[in-house]
Amino acid sequence: MGLFPTLADELRPEVEVAAEAGVYVGTSSWKYPGWLGMIYEADRYIVRGRYAETKFERESLREYASVFRTVCVDAAYYRFPTREGLEALAMQVPESFRFTFKVTSEITVKRFPRLPRYGERGGKENRGFLDAGLFTEAFLGPCEAIRDRVGMLMFEFSAFHAGDFARGRDFVRELDGFLGRLPRGWRYGVEIRNRSFLHPEYFAVLRAHGVTHVCNQWTEMPTVEEQMGMEGWETSDEAVAARFLLTPGRGYETAVAAFSPYRETRVVDDGARRAGAEMIRRTVPLRRTRTAWIYVNNRLEGNALQTIRAMLAAARAMR
Repeated sequence: MGLFPTLADELRPEVEVAAEAGVYVGTSSWKYPGWLGMIYEADRYIVRGRYAETKFERESLREYASVFRTVCVDAAYYRFPTREGLEALAMQVPESFRFTFKVTSEITVKRFPRLPRYGERGGKENRGFLDAGLFTEAFLGPCEAIRDRVGMLMFEFSAFHAGDFARGRDFVRELDGFLGRLPRGWRYGVEIRNRSFLHPEYFAVLRAHGVTHVCNQWTEMPTVEEQMGMEGWETSDEAVAARFLLTPGRGYETAVAAFSPYRETRVVDDGARRAGAEMIRRTVPLRRTRTAWIYVNNRLEGNALQTIRAMLAAARAMR
């Protein structure tokens, strides 16, 4: 710690105490230059008198992991991971650090969106949708190399349209079959983006397979606070999870335009802070019989680091 404490100095002991009680709190990704001077030392990434973006993206995880014990790796959603890539990540973090990975969209998208990265497949049915064999080979295979560093493997399902599933129960039926074919011994979570699918049948299927429902705060979903009030939302005795992404009603592009480069809190989402603090409060007394995985995005309030600090402080005040 220097003469003047940084946000990293404030967060580090709070995060460590939480992790010792089984609460893993971190951010969605870590490569934000706006955090320079907050948890990153700017001088580390200066080359020949100028900020070096490549050096920052290559090396900043090591510094991030000196403050936090977990991170949600969003990049895994866009392409299948490689053994070499995962081992390179693991080399930058201590043994106590845990990665949560968003499972690649090749498994969770029913119809490929018309986006450049999908090329000619845009608009077509995805033959790999809920293919347990493909997931086992292309995703779990590389993850075996760093198995002891994996926290949760998260299946994020973007909002389905009527042409994908006429009814929520149709999705739940397919999900049930998929989860039943997955290899055991990994911690799985499911995040959905259709509010009408938050139904007792959905929660019951997750519980039957010991899979965690990931509460997600997103523009068209009920808040995490509301989801935590639903009967049956705690679908696993071993873990709870939440991702705080957007305040309901605020779109992604709007948040990016309003909040980047993510150096400060621009708005306060009191409900999100309460929900995060409550999940921490409920988990701490269980001490290792249950873990909590909580991830905050910059686009919730403008700066995920400050949001996490507020959640931890609120949880501490509840004791």
